[in-house]
Amino acid sequence: MRVGAAVLVVNFTGARDPSEEMAANDVELLSPLLGPVPSTLAPLDRAALRQVIAGPVDSGACAAQVRVSGPEGRWLGTSGLADLRTGAPVPADGRFRIGALTQTFTATVVLQLAAERRVDLERPIQHYLPGLLPPTHGLVTVRQLLDHTHGLAAVPHPARDPAWFFENRFRRWTPREVVALALAQGPHFTPGTRQEEGDTGYFVAGLLIEKLTGRPFAQAVRERLLAPLHLRDTSVPGNDPTLPGPHARGYESIDDGDGARRHVDVTEANASWAWAAGEMISSTADLDTFLVALFRGGLLPEAQLEELFTVPDVPLVGGGQALHSAGLTRWTLEGLTLWGQRGASPGYVSGMLATRDVRRRLIYSLNTLHMARTRPALADRIVRTAFTPRAAAT
Repeated sequence: MRVGAAVLVVNFTGARDPSEEMAANDVELLSPLLGPVPSTLAPLDRAALRQVIAGPVDSGACAAQVRVSGPEGRWLGTSGLADLRTGAPVPADGRFRIGALTQTFTATVVLQLAAERRVDLERPIQHYLPGLLPPTHGLVTVRQLLDHTHGLAAVPHPARDPAWFFENRFRRWTPREVVALALAQGPHFTPGTRQEEGDTGYFVAGLLIEKLTGRPFAQAVRERLLAPLHLRDTSVPGNDPTLPGPHARGYESIDDGDGARRHVDVTEANASWAWAAGEMISSTADLDTFLVALFRGGLLPEAQLEELFTVPDVPLVGGGQALHSAGLTRWTLEGLTLWGQRGASPGYVSGMLATRDVRRRLIYSLNTLHMARTRPALADRIVRTAFTPRAAAT
């Protein structure tokens, strides 16, 4: 498929006055003595959000979905094209591949099992899955699997390399096959001494879930999280390569060598290469519901909930201090602390971020055109626009 001049379609909903009726997920925050708690966030700037997603093609994407929620206002916007062949607009309720956002679901199930005393986060994974890690690896605790301090080598799949993707897009991988490829490289560092984000720890966590529950990973997630929260747009596809329901299609832009570019549809793919670390599909509405339930303690008791917001005091591989907890990532934006996760899968880049009190939440999905490139700058602009601190807006 060759695409000439970009066609832009922009749709917006939820652009009512800030006094709009609160969504079911939102409650007003009150102090027992002083009444409403002052916000550290600037008022939601809907016009700025419209402007920032108005030209996704200029930012290496062909479509965008953005949902901002909270008691101080909501906004839902889409832009670009869901299908470059038909010119269909992006559906506001579109589903998308969420990549590493899957890890928050996986961590939540493990933490639920910890709350049920079926697993001890301080105990080595070798106790629960004997023989999985070679003797050359040191003892790795369950917590270290979740917060990326395990020291296991990364999964050696260059899944964002177009050549590798097109060769393997429909291949079926077993979790143990992928783990074996990673472990064959030997340990990367001593467990607990550094932090390096990757997929291997979450593959092992998925195997742990299966061992403790006696159910396939997908079934455990559905029974414990998707069904109780009525997340009907969310699925754990396994070997099913399709993307069900309304969605914007993902593409890879390929240079034909004559100055023209061809856009190859990459929507359908077997995501077993990512499994418990990145295979899931969801929507902005479902992810917002999940985030609120999780942060408010609806899925975990207080002790396990605290694990989500505890970042180990170790350095990052490559420099800087650790950013990742057991299932989330912490960011600081002009003094404002945000928690959430970001994900990428061929054709899709996504994120879910919120303040700790869920006073403001952002869910976004971008349909990218170049899987091998770094995260589109548009993603960072969306985050900065949604979470402008009050002082920065004056």
